[in-house]
Amino acid sequence: MLLRRDTVTNIKWLFFDVGSTLIDETECYNHRIRDAIEGTNITFEQFNDKLIFFAKQNLKGDIEALKYFGLTKTPWHKEDEKPYEEAERVLKALYEKGYNIGIIANQSMGTEKRLENWGLMKYIKLVVASAEEGVAKPDKEIFLRALRRAECLPENAVMIGDRIDNDIEPAKKLGMKTIWVKQGFAVYQTAVNDFQKADYVVDRLPDILEVL
Repeated sequence: MLLRRDTVTNIKWLFFDVGSTLIDETECYNHRIRDAIEGTNITFEQFNDKLIFFAKQNLKGDIEALKYFGLTKTPWHKEDEKPYEEAERVLKALYEKGYNIGIIANQSMGTEKRLENWGLMKYIKLVVASAEEGVAKPDKEIFLRALRRAECLPENAVMIGDRIDNDIEPAKKLGMKTIWVKQGFAVYQTAVNDFQKADYVVDRLPDILEVL
């Protein structure tokens, strides 16, 4: 639901999250579940249902489900990551509109290289990722670093991400505009205070082109 069209005027920078925003992590989660339950009597459906249960409580569903079942955290298979089909088209369209595009993401080392491999880096001017920075979302410091490097005031920036807790709330507290992209397991999250209510909510990444 678009709150007001003028909520996204005078914008100079667009900051994107990576996982479940630009990059489809569905198979990564499925792989983690299969690895975790291997050799147990727990079914994929049982684990997935519990994951969704925790996600609806605004928790990190896969981690909480592992704890619930007493299972060991299994590796994250980055080879299963892939850009959403529309990701490049959306970034290209925004780039051609004259927006500066940046990344603020909780990612392991090498985020910029992965974005290059996916063919997305040519549209992106700035990458601020947790592994390189030593600070992670929702800590406001990672947002402030991105804004300082972009030489951008919070009110002239939009944060675009899939998670209310990591993307929307901390950005709004700083005065940034926000777009919640309801993809991945964060689709089950619910805003519980005004800071968690995004300025705009979309079901799919391409829908942001109707706002920006």
